[in-house]
Amino acid sequence: MKKHLLTVLYCALLIVVATRYWSAYTQSTNRNQMFEEQQRKFLAEKFKGITSDGNVVPGLFKIRSTGVSTKPVRVAAETFLKSLNDDQRKRTTYAVNDDEWRKWDNRHFPPRQGVGFKEMTEAQRKLAFDLFRASLSAKGLQKTQDIMKLNGTLAELTNNFDEYGEWLYWVTVMGTPSDKEPWGWQLDGHHCIINYFVLGDQVVMTPTFMGSEPVRAESGKFNGTMIMQDEQDKAFKFFSSLSPEQQAKATLNREKAKNYNLTEAYKDNVVLDYAGLSAAQLKADQIKLLLDVISEYVGNMDAGHARVKMDEVRQNLSKTYFAWIGSNDPNGVFYYRIHSPVLLIEFDHQTPVALSRSRVPTRQHIHTVVRTPNGNDYGKDLLRQHYDLHPHTAMN
Repeated sequence: MKKHLLTVLYCALLIVVATRYWSAYTQSTNRNQMFEEQQRKFLAEKFKGITSDGNVVPGLFKIRSTGVSTKPVRVAAETFLKSLNDDQRKRTTYAVNDDEWRKWDNRHFPPRQGVGFKEMTEAQRKLAFDLFRASLSAKGLQKTQDIMKLNGTLAELTNNFDEYGEWLYWVTVMGTPSDKEPWGWQLDGHHCIINYFVLGDQVVMTPTFMGSEPVRAESGKFNGTMIMQDEQDKAFKFFSSLSPEQQAKATLNREKAKNYNLTEAYKDNVVLDYAGLSAAQLKADQIKLLLDVISEYVGNMDAGHARVKMDEVRQNLSKTYFAWIGSNDPNGVFYYRIHSPVLLIEFDHQTPVALSRSRVPTRQHIHTVVRTPNGNDYGKDLLRQHYDLHPHTAMN
């Protein structure tokens, strides 16, 4: 009787486990199908880029020499690719004009392309980080690594190591690393996406998405890791420098009860009018504070190309707008947007996803997005001009 009861219990346990695995498999399969359909519809819409009225402003971006070498990036990419086996290299490399650029997703569960850090050897991981090191500033590299670590913290807090983790990030390379022909690389994973396009000595590093939940690790393997505080605090300092009249003009809504980012994944062609306070109405000290906020994002690039981009930003400063959602509470939550013809930055304190059932935005979940409006995300306007100059390369 006892033996029979144990057999029944064992069989029941097997049924429960099998049911759970089948449910998880079915859910994963259905979700992957949903993403494939979402991507199919998204990619069916021809890329135009983010605009203020549906029309791309021409002539903003030109093929030119910046005087800043991209050789270290090219050499690092070549070395990384050589370290991959044939199967990994096949999964990692795409044509420079492939739609793979546009498939990035800042969420934690979509299927990814490329070679993942989880499958890389320690030597390959080092070479991948060498590629990031050559492309980014020290601060940008540190922020990238810290986001990956905080994704590991999220796995610990949720006990979900299938969907979260330090190494659940993937690298792809578009085109062949070259000192003359266009190419680039992409990092894709939860809360960290970098698109890095190279043409000669020009670089376009957008779209870039950086964020985390949580933004501070208070326990576990990565205890003490913290990100996004400068993006948060510098913007609040700038907003606090505004007069009451300027704050009123910048503020779109004093209540921050939901998420507001508009240009995350699958939002390449958003039409977003200028809103808020014009930089033309700022005093010199306020302009300095605004530029300090902008440089916090642009400064994730290596120093030379960050200087080139900041020069571009300054040339368009009179056409730049700052918008704010939230109060002037120093401990409150808020959203802000910096929008010019050549740069779009969004910062948003988000509602919890994994760590709470609350639907109230919190400072422990932050999303930021950087875009190049008017058709030059992914360096696409520079690529278009390159093909106009060299038609044969478009067919290769």
